[in-house]
Amino acid sequence: MNRARDLVGYGANPPDVRWPGGAGLAVNFVLNVEEGSEYSIGDGDGRSESALSEVRASRIPPGDRDLAAESMYEYGSRVGFWRIHDLFRGRNLPLTIFASALALERTPQTAEAIAATDWDICAHGYRWIEHYHLTPEVEAEHIARAHDSILRTIGRAPQGWYSRYSASTATRGLVVAHGGYGYDSDAYNDDLPYWTEVNGTSHLVLPYTMVINDAKFLSGDVFSAREFSEFLIDSFDVLRAEAVQKPRMMSIGLHSRIIGHPGRLAGLVRAIDHINQYDDIWICGRDQIAAHWREVSPPGQCT
Repeated sequence: MNRARDLVGYGANPPDVRWPGGAGLAVNFVLNVEEGSEYSIGDGDGRSESALSEVRASRIPPGDRDLAAESMYEYGSRVGFWRIHDLFRGRNLPLTIFASALALERTPQTAEAIAATDWDICAHGYRWIEHYHLTPEVEAEHIARAHDSILRTIGRAPQGWYSRYSASTATRGLVVAHGGYGYDSDAYNDDLPYWTEVNGTSHLVLPYTMVINDAKFLSGDVFSAREFSEFLIDSFDVLRAEAVQKPRMMSIGLHSRIIGHPGRLAGLVRAIDHINQYDDIWICGRDQIAAHWREVSPPGQCT
């Protein structure tokens, strides 16, 4: 159930492949839909959620409901999601949904809106909780329950899996054993997909990012929309230049309760305007990246 480290990866010799249309860079926007599935007193967790909200530490006594934090999360589902939905629908841009299944169960209008698009779905847990706190038996139950729930609420199954922050040492094996997931994104270690071997089975990993991520607003790394857009644009420009010689993938992580505020969304809009200037890139869903990688770089020698 353990996961060996790989400090080498592709090294100086990544696969010599191109994305569809001859593009060197694949750009993937990810929206994390978590609101309503986070820790809460009402769900028997004994505490309110304190992470990724507008205050860094709860001011409420432990064991009491933090109504302010709950309300900040509600902004994401009540307002932020719809602002992002309208932006991506209006621009006809693909979007990957990292969905905590319970969040969709509790916001049927959100589920219905996602179902009406062709956006791809990656399961982000049944609830937005850390899987490394779970026993393997309970974790396997959550992985299966997330798959079934999303299939029921959206009408199509999630293609991939992504844990909150970090997988447990058992997660990848349990995801493969489940059989319903084509990849996982429980890695931050590369700018390209790669194959690994899990109990004799070739398994695809699509690394995600904590770097090009709107969580930077709440960590204090960036404050203004302009700072965020400049960082996205600089990241994009460097990757696009590298992609002339080496294929690259750029993930952009978003949250309804963070980027969904107007003063922050402005930065995302500026970055999208910049990215859309270029026709030598591929803006795509995560399931499209996985499907293309299976076609042009099938499993062979694992990295």
